[in-house]
Amino acid sequence: MQILFQWDIHRTAEHWLDDFWAQRPTEPDVRRFAEQLVQGVMEHRDELDALIGRQATNWTLNRMPIVDRNILRMAVYELLWLSDIPAKVTVNEAIELAKRFADDETKGFVNGILDQVLKGDPRLEAKRAEVSVEP
Repeated sequence: MQILFQWDIHRTAEHWLDDFWAQRPTEPDVRRFAEQLVQGVMEHRDELDALIGRQATNWTLNRMPIVDRNILRMAVYELLWLSDIPAKVTVNEAIELAKRFADDETKGFVNGILDQVLKGDPRLEAKRAEVSVEP
């Protein structure tokens, strides 16, 4: 999430990403997963933003706090492109990130948007079944 936050501000990771990892020694598999999320969000940002924007009634992505929109981008990317991660895990992790990095209202906002994405996107039929959410 912190990498995506910086990327959202600077639109590049070139100058600070190596420093980020140097300051945060991480297991190789954790780093690979984090980099997969970051790369996936960057590659699919336009589609992610459009999908989130359709669900965020009265909000545009530009009006959302940077933390909120990047939690949502990361979670929606996981839902759509990482089939081995159950939807319930993705949603719970997004809410935990919101609790940790955002204000009190964000967890409900994130939960609501992700619920709408799960209910509305036909590509998520299998994941909907995992959490027993009706389309």
